[in-house]
Amino acid sequence: MEPTWRDAKVGIIDAALARATARPSGNWYVVGASRDIRTGTPFGTTVAGVELVVWRSPDGSLHVGPGACPHLGADMSTAVQSGCELICRWHGLALGPSGRAGWRTLPAHDDGALAWVRLDAVGGEEPTAAPILPVRPDVDASVVAVASMVGTCEPADVIANRLDPWHGAWFHPHSFADLRVERAPGREASEEDDHFDLKVAFRVSKNWGIPVRARFTCPEPRTIVMHITEGEGAGSVVETHATPLAPHPDGRPRTAVVEATIAHSARPGFAHARRAQALLRPAMEWTAKRLWKDDIEYAERTYAVRAARRRG
Repeated sequence: MEPTWRDAKVGIIDAALARATARPSGNWYVVGASRDIRTGTPFGTTVAGVELVVWRSPDGSLHVGPGACPHLGADMSTAVQSGCELICRWHGLALGPSGRAGWRTLPAHDDGALAWVRLDAVGGEEPTAAPILPVRPDVDASVVAVASMVGTCEPADVIANRLDPWHGAWFHPHSFADLRVERAPGREASEEDDHFDLKVAFRVSKNWGIPVRARFTCPEPRTIVMHITEGEGAGSVVETHATPLAPHPDGRPRTAVVEATIAHSARPGFAHARRAQALLRPAMEWTAKRLWKDDIEYAERTYAVRAARRRG
């Protein structure tokens, strides 16, 4: 295997990251997998330092509101759901999609694979009606798996990891039998040319891999997408979303990596795979987490080096 450090030029990676982080997001942040939000089971999370409660109405509509009750600050993720409303367990205050003084729901979006929330006060950008999604196959005609991990880093460190595709062959030999970067964008790449093209073989055994061609793009500042352009599963995508969470008590940032694999195939037998996706999904998510176990280490190291330079 040839060394790749000469090709992995810092200037190319930094320029690609700068272009990605300059793109608008519409103030949208990924909350998690759509299937993990079930009617009757509200759950709490913190996105970009904002405490939230997430739930579904009986008709399946997604709702996101402040995580604290406006009365005395009770944790609304422990509320009991009644119809569309959450009933606070401390004093029985009912809060629903229409909100009330001091407690208003936030714009939410369910794209079929992922749940999103819009935080205008955090993002500070011109809001958009929906998240800026990449081109992807029809979720209802695909096999969808969503894996999540958390690292001590910033969202940009997660995106930078994937904007360095040259590390894949060296850092992930268990995942790739071969990986070659066929084209990288220049430092002054136009929007049309701002992508990485790869030839990669996903390892299925010690001696065998599935060869495909793939393209990496960033549709918005906290998302990087691998599109399978040729080979088995052409048209499928792997979306990696980086969501800032609540920081550690010592102030270090925490970021959730939420990776959605939306697999599609024109083969007639793919319909059988869709029917078996409940069985396939755990294996797909295990594979993604195995890869991201390495890449979280990479992203955390990138953040630690940068933080040390700032202190110095």
